[in-house]
Amino acid sequence: MALEELPLSRGFTLLEPGPVVLVTTSDGKRDNVMTITWTMVLDFSPTFAIKTGPWNYSYAALSESKECVLAIPTVDLIDKVIGIGTCSGLDTDKFEALGLTRTPARLVRPPLLPDCLANIECRVVDILDPYGIVVLEGIAACIDRDRQERRMLHAVGDGTFLVDGETIDRRAAMRSKLPPGL
Repeated sequence: MALEELPLSRGFTLLEPGPVVLVTTSDGKRDNVMTITWTMVLDFSPTFAIKTGPWNYSYAALSESKECVLAIPTVDLIDKVIGIGTCSGLDTDKFEALGLTRTPARLVRPPLLPDCLANIECRVVDILDPYGIVVLEGIAACIDRDRQERRMLHAVGDGTFLVDGETIDRRAAMRSKLPPGL
């Protein structure tokens, strides 16, 4: 076995951060949705981070309204996920163009995406400008437990995706290591 050198600029492809999410926003006049492939869970609380910035049309609505919805798509939605991520809300109504279903959220203005496995309503608690990191606090969540497809997408960063596979249950071995309530 020989280790092959990997260009350091491609190192991020080895540390895929989490599932692809669709982020809905609203500026009060128009809803929009963007694909985000860099997400992070912060601790065991409903606090999350996403990577975005002024280059995304949704960023202004996210920054001004301080709210969004994180919708978790599954593998059967990959073409819509890519379609959302490869056009701009500046000149495209993505809901219309891609046939996206939306429904009102309970606590925020941006809509839920009921075709996704789950949705998390969030408020923006911080924006780390030098890094383009938006810290979010989840304030409500819903999941479609009857949904047949449950496998999530993970972007590698080079145009390829990994898909969730088999679940390995080791909760019993970790029980004493987990925080209470998990």
